[in-house]
Amino acid sequence: MRRILTCLALLCAALCASAQYRSSYGSLEDSEAVAAMKEHVLSLSAAALEGRKAGSEGERDAATYVTEVLSSYGLDLFSGKEGDLFGLKRENGDTLTSRNVLGCIPGYDPALREHYIVVGARLDNLGKMEYTVDGERRERIYYGANGNASGLSLLLELARMLSRNSVLLRRSVIIAAFGSSLESGAGAWYFLNRSFPDVERIDAMVNLDMLGTPSGGFYAYTASNPDLNVLLDQVNATLQPVVPKTVSLEPVSSDHRIFYDKEIPSVFFTTGMYPEYNSDRDTASILEYDGMERELEYLYNFTVALVNGRKPEFRRDESARKQSANDVVSFFDCDVRPTFFRSNDPSEFLRKWVYTYLRYPQSAVDEGVQGRVLVDFVIDEKGKVRDVTVARGVDPRLDAEAVRVIAASPDWKPGVLRGKKVKTALSVYVEFRLEKKKKK
Repeated sequence: MRRILTCLALLCAALCASAQYRSSYGSLEDSEAVAAMKEHVLSLSAAALEGRKAGSEGERDAATYVTEVLSSYGLDLFSGKEGDLFGLKRENGDTLTSRNVLGCIPGYDPALREHYIVVGARLDNLGKMEYTVDGERRERIYYGANGNASGLSLLLELARMLSRNSVLLRRSVIIAAFGSSLESGAGAWYFLNRSFPDVERIDAMVNLDMLGTPSGGFYAYTASNPDLNVLLDQVNATLQPVVPKTVSLEPVSSDHRIFYDKEIPSVFFTTGMYPEYNSDRDTASILEYDGMERELEYLYNFTVALVNGRKPEFRRDESARKQSANDVVSFFDCDVRPTFFRSNDPSEFLRKWVYTYLRYPQSAVDEGVQGRVLVDFVIDEKGKVRDVTVARGVDPRLDAEAVRVIAASPDWKPGVLRGKKVKTALSVYVEFRLEKKKKK
C-alpha cells in the first residue's frame, strides 16, 4: 500500500509539473516560462554587463543576478552572492578574478541523494575573433544574447522546474553557471579540481550552451558515449515537444569537455552558433522563445530520466576504439589527445593560430560574404597536420583561406591510444564574420 501511495504521489507531482508549465504555443500570451526567459535574457544581455566578460564587473553582476534567481527558486546555494571566486593567472603575470555560481536541489533517495547530476551553462560571454584584411589587423567582439544568455535562461528555468518537483528526483542536482568558460573552461576546471569535494560522486553532466535558435536545429553531443546515447534514444521515443539530433561532431567547444577529461559522462545540448554574430550589441530579438520553451520541456524530461536512471558508465563505443596502427582515430577517442601549444582544447588552436594568421579575402569582404567553414584534418604520429579538406563550405574564397591557414599549422604533440602515438582526425569550424557598418 505504501508503494502504491508513493507512486500516486509521484504521478500527481508530474501532472502538477505539466500544469505549471502549460505551453503557450500558438497563444498570444506568454507562458510563465517564456516570460521568465525573456526577463533573464534582457537582464543577462544588458549593455551594462559589458558582455559578462570573465573578471569584469559585468560578470560579477551577472553572478549576483543568477544567485538571486536561484535563491528565489528555492535552491540551496554553495556560493556567495557574487559567486564562488577563483583566480586565473594571465600570460602577463596578472591574476584575473572570476567566479562560478552553484546551487543544489537535494534528491529524495537515501541511497542516491549523495550522488549528483551537474547541469551547467556558461556564465561569461565576451568573445573576440581577430582576422586580417589587406594586412590590416581587425577584430570582432560579440556580446550577451549572441552567446549564452539563452543557455543561462534555460538553466534557470530548468532549475525552477526541478526544484518545484524535487519529490521526483532520486539523485541530487547541482545547477552551475561557470565563469571563464571562454578561458579554456577555467570555471569548470576550478569546480572539479578545487571547489567541489565529492567529484567521484558526480554521475553525469548536462551542458547547455547557445540554445536560442532551434529553427536551425537542436543537437545533442555525447562524444559517442553509448549509455547516454541509449538514454537519448529512450527519451526521444516518448512523446516530446522537440527531439534533438544526436551528432558525432562536436558543434562548439564548451564546459562539457572539462567533465569529459575527468571521465564524467557528459551530454551537450545546443542549437549551434547564431547567424548574427556580426552585431555590435546584444540582439535578443534573434532568440526564438517558443522554440526555447519546447527545448525546456525536453531538457526537463531528459534530466529527470538521467537523475533517476542507472549511472552511465564512462566508456566509448568499443567499435570506435578497435583501431589498427594504420587507422585514423577520432580526436575524442584518444587516451591522450593531441595538444597545440600545451593545450588539448581545439579552441586554443583557433585562437592562437587560425585567427591570428587568418586573412579575410578582400573580394569576399567587399561582397559581404561570411559564414562558418567546417574543416577536417589529420594530425599524424609526428604531430604534422595533413589531409586538410573542407567538410562543409561557404564560399570558395573562404574555404580556400580556411584550408590554407590550417595546413600551415606548426606541429602538434600527437595523440596517444593504448600507449602508442596515432593519426588523429579533428574537425573545426573556421568563422568569417564581418562588422556591420555604423550609421553616420
